Amino acid sequence: MTQNGPPTNTFAETPRSRCDFYRRICSLPTVIDPVTGRITMRAGLVGAVMMPTDLAHRVKTRLDVRGVAPLPIIGHPRAAMWTFLVRADIRPIADPEQVARLWEARVVVIREGDIALPSPASDPLMVRTWVSPAISAFRPSGSVVVHCALGLLPGRHPR
Repeated sequence: MTQNGPPTNTFAETPRSRCDFYRRICSLPTVIDPVTGRITMRAGLVGAVMMPTDLAHRVKTRLDVRGVAPLPIIGHPRAAMWTFLVRADIRPIADPEQVARLWEARVVVIREGDIALPSPASDPLMVRTWVSPAISAFRPSGSVVVHCALGLLPGRHPR
C-alpha cells in the first residue's frame, strides 16, 4: 500500500519556531514581524555581503575549497542574488579602484540596517531561501568573502 498524502504527524514549522532556531542554534538576533511573519535581524555583530548569483557561486566554490564552512548563504531567486551572512569585520576599503570594481559587480556590504532571513511564512513580495542554511553560530569573515570576490573580478587583484 502506498501513501498518497503527507504523513499525519508532519511537523509544521512556524515563524516562531524558525526564529527560535536562528536565535538558539545560530546566535542570530532575529525578530518576527507580527503582521507578515518575516524574520529579520539588525546588522551589527553579524553583517552580510550580497552579490549576483553567478559571482556568489564562484565565491562559494573557492571558499569551500579553502575549507571555510559552513557558509550561511541566503538566496534571492527573483533578484538573482545571494547574501553571505558574515562576521562584521569588514573595514572600509580605501582603494577607489577596488570600490569601483565591487560597485560595478553589484557587490553590497551590509553593515547596518535589517537583514531578512528565510521564513516559513508565505510572503509573495519577499522570497528568501537558503542556498546553504545557517546551522551553527559560525560565520565566515566578511573581509575574506569580500577579498575572495575581488579576486574573481576583472581588473587588478587585491593585495
